[in-house]
Amino acid sequence: MNKFYGVIGYAITEETSPGVWTEQITERNYYGDLIQNRRRLQNSSSVNDDINISNQISIVADPFAYQNFHQMRYIEFMGAKWKISEVDVKFPRLVLTIGGVYNVQEA
Repeated sequence: MNKFYGVIGYAITEETSPGVWTEQITERNYYGDLIQNRRRLQNSSSVNDDINISNQISIVADPFAYQNFHQMRYIEFMGAKWKISEVDVKFPRLVLTIGGVYNVQEA
Protein backbone atom coordinates (compact mmCIF):
# COMPACT_ATOMS: atom_id res chain seq x y z
CA MET A 1 0.00 0.00 0.00
CA ASN A 2 1.45 3.39 -1.02
CA LYS A 3 1.70 6.21 1.48
CA PHE A 4 0.13 9.63 1.00
CA TYR A 5 0.97 13.07 2.39
CA GLY A 6 -0.74 16.11 0.96
CA VAL A 7 -3.14 19.00 1.14
CA ILE A 8 -6.92 18.83 1.42
CA GLY A 9 -8.92 21.96 0.66
CA TYR A 10 -12.07 22.81 2.62
CA ALA A 11 -14.66 25.36 1.49
CA ILE A 12 -15.60 27.12 4.74
CA THR A 13 -18.58 29.49 4.45
CA GLU A 14 -17.92 32.87 6.08
CA GLU A 15 -19.89 36.09 6.28
CA THR A 16 -17.81 38.66 4.36
CA SER A 17 -20.24 41.52 4.89
CA PRO A 18 -23.68 41.72 6.52
CA GLY A 19 -25.92 39.24 4.72
CA VAL A 20 -23.23 38.15 2.22
CA TRP A 21 -21.76 34.66 2.65
CA THR A 22 -18.88 33.36 0.56
CA GLU A 23 -16.79 30.21 0.54
CA GLN A 24 -13.19 30.63 1.66
CA ILE A 25 -10.77 27.78 0.93
CA THR A 26 -8.81 26.50 3.95
CA GLU A 27 -6.02 23.99 3.33
CA ARG A 28 -4.74 21.40 5.80
CA ASN A 29 -2.10 18.66 5.49
CA TYR A 30 -2.83 14.98 6.14
CA TYR A 31 -1.08 11.61 6.16
CA GLY A 32 -2.67 8.47 4.80
CA ASP A 33 -2.60 5.51 2.45
CA LEU A 34 -3.43 5.14 -1.24
CA ILE A 35 -5.98 2.29 -1.32
CA GLN A 36 -6.89 2.23 -5.04
CA ASN A 37 -5.09 3.84 -7.97
CA ARG A 38 -7.20 3.93 -11.16
CA ARG A 39 -7.46 6.07 -14.26
CA ARG A 40 -10.26 6.39 -16.79
CA LEU A 41 -10.84 8.52 -19.87
CA GLN A 42 -14.22 10.17 -20.25
CA ASN A 43 -15.48 11.12 -23.69
CA SER A 44 -16.36 14.77 -24.02
CA SER A 45 -17.44 17.20 -26.69
CA SER A 46 -13.98 18.79 -26.75
CA VAL A 47 -11.02 17.68 -28.83
CA ASN A 48 -9.32 15.77 -26.01
CA ASP A 49 -10.93 13.34 -23.59
CA ASP A 50 -11.18 14.30 -19.93
CA ILE A 51 -8.99 12.38 -17.49
CA ASN A 52 -10.69 11.11 -14.35
CA ILE A 53 -9.11 9.10 -11.61
CA SER A 54 -11.13 6.89 -9.32
CA ASN A 55 -8.57 6.69 -6.55
CA GLN A 56 -9.35 6.06 -2.93
CA ILE A 57 -7.17 7.63 -0.27
CA SER A 58 -7.56 6.81 3.40
CA ILE A 59 -6.39 9.65 5.65
CA VAL A 60 -5.78 9.73 9.38
CA ALA A 61 -8.38 12.29 10.38
CA ASP A 62 -8.12 14.95 13.06
CA PRO A 63 -11.12 16.51 14.85
CA PHE A 64 -11.29 19.29 12.22
CA ALA A 65 -11.62 16.71 9.43
CA TYR A 66 -14.44 14.87 11.23
CA GLN A 67 -16.37 18.06 11.90
CA ASN A 68 -15.93 19.42 8.36
CA PHE A 69 -15.76 16.36 6.08
CA HIS A 70 -18.87 17.61 4.26
CA GLN A 71 -16.92 20.74 3.24
CA MET A 72 -13.96 18.92 1.63
CA ARG A 73 -13.59 20.11 -1.96
CA TYR A 74 -10.23 18.92 -3.31
CA ILE A 75 -7.09 16.97 -2.59
CA GLU A 76 -3.63 17.58 -4.04
CA PHE A 77 -2.35 14.35 -5.58
CA MET A 78 0.38 13.82 -8.20
CA GLY A 79 0.89 17.55 -8.65
CA ALA A 80 -2.75 18.42 -9.39
CA LYS A 81 -5.90 19.29 -7.45
CA TRP A 82 -8.61 16.62 -7.76
CA LYS A 83 -12.27 16.87 -6.75
CA ILE A 84 -13.34 14.83 -3.76
CA SER A 85 -16.48 13.05 -4.91
CA GLU A 86 -17.20 10.89 -1.85
CA VAL A 87 -16.15 10.67 1.81
CA ASP A 88 -16.64 7.49 3.84
CA VAL A 89 -16.25 7.85 7.62
CA LYS A 90 -14.39 4.86 9.11
CA PHE A 91 -13.10 5.96 12.49
CA PRO A 92 -10.21 6.87 12.98
CA ARG A 93 -9.91 7.43 9.22
CA LEU A 94 -11.77 9.06 6.37
CA VAL A 95 -11.75 7.28 3.00
CA LEU A 96 -11.82 9.81 0.15
CA THR A 97 -12.85 8.91 -3.39
CA ILE A 98 -11.51 11.37 -5.92
CA GLY A 99 -12.61 12.07 -9.47
CA GLY A 100 -11.88 14.71 -12.08
CA VAL A 101 -9.58 17.70 -11.96
CA TYR A 102 -10.76 20.40 -9.53
CA ASN A 103 -11.78 23.63 -11.25
CA VAL A 104 -11.62 26.72 -9.04
CA GLN A 105 -14.61 28.30 -10.88
CA GLU A 106 -16.83 25.41 -9.71
CA ALA A 107 -16.49 26.43 -6.06
